[in-house]
Amino acid sequence: MKRTERRVRNEISGKSLTYDRIHFLMISVIHDKLFNRFFVNPYRLLYAAGVRPRQKVLEVGSGPGFFTIPAAKIVGEEGHVCALDINRVAVETLQRKIKENGVKNVDVILADASKTGLPENNFDAAFLFGVIHDFPDVAAVMREMHRVLRPKGVLSVQRSSRSERFLMDTITRDGLFVFEKKLNGIFKFNKTG
Repeated sequence: MKRTERRVRNEISGKSLTYDRIHFLMISVIHDKLFNRFFVNPYRLLYAAGVRPRQKVLEVGSGPGFFTIPAAKIVGEEGHVCALDINRVAVETLQRKIKENGVKNVDVILADASKTGLPENNFDAAFLFGVIHDFPDVAAVMREMHRVLRPKGVLSVQRSSRSERFLMDTITRDGLFVFEKKLNGIFKFNKTG
């Protein structure tokens, strides 16, 4: 069993691993505190991803929640954000942050992105920012995103360490999504069927 698969199984089963705490701390320091705070405008990327008022939005790989609260503000009181992460520490930290900020339109769940357990045809949009390289089976995640998105739903992916060609081929290969456009480093796809 690969280390990533073992970590996924352990996190879902409720076992806390030191590795995950350290991994989350590194992500939090780099993305939530240092890098993103000064160089990335979350609203600009979320608008490029198609997040709009009154939508029901799924955030996959929420981590420390750099995009979660801005997404909640964009969708407003009539919208809703579901933030999903596989790391228990990330989920607990984000739940605390949401409570501290008085945000009412966000649910945070611990789940594997390829088996979310979320209802079918439930979201207007889903976004995966900086996480696609972490998935051991990207095709399985794409099938799950197709399942949970409503007809004409939007999937937006921020390219990370994988090439643009890999990203395009992987997401469109099974005919579940068609490429719409690239804006501000965000690749936007539409659900087919």
